[in-house]
Amino acid sequence: LASLRSLVPKEWNSQHEVAWNWLWENVERLLRQQLGRPRAHQKALERFIGSLQQEQLTTYCRDQYKRFFQLAPSGQDFFKQSTTRLYFIAEKIVEMTVEMYRTPKKMVEELSGLGLRHVGYGVPTELFSPYVSSAVEVIRGMSTDETTESAFAWSLTLIAKIMVRTLVEGSTVVMQAINTNI
Repeated sequence: LASLRSLVPKEWNSQHEVAWNWLWENVERLLRQQLGRPRAHQKALERFIGSLQQEQLTTYCRDQYKRFFQLAPSGQDFFKQSTTRLYFIAEKIVEMTVEMYRTPKKMVEELSGLGLRHVGYGVPTELFSPYVSSAVEVIRGMSTDETTESAFAWSLTLIAKIMVRTLVEGSTVVMQAINTNI
């Protein structure tokens, strides 16, 4: 509070003080609500993902891309690979949802690198939300456990947010020009 106040001393007033306190009280409340949940989410997600047979994973991949292309038809312009490659990508993302709980720091580093590669591919950030929505929707159809569904949704949403942030921050003028001229 004191450091923020010192950055804008002339504009700072009691309304700013109230708003700043409100913000951090809400952050504290949200964090307290999540205490203990990551461990339960990790266990539920590991149990669910570990129980999936290959044919269930294949069904997940098929249904997930089908729904994604319904939600975002322009996504087909960026997923031009073979079905085998698309399924590999979807399965890898499912694995990442568990790894985000196990080794979050490592995953952030890996996702940052992956995000920078996506800058080079010119992937629009608008495609991440429908991708997450379609994946979560399909998992909800496969699971009856609310904790598993919540764990998957939270982890995949976090992965998408890291990717989007990396894309936005990594999209320099030079990269944008390169993608435009390709």
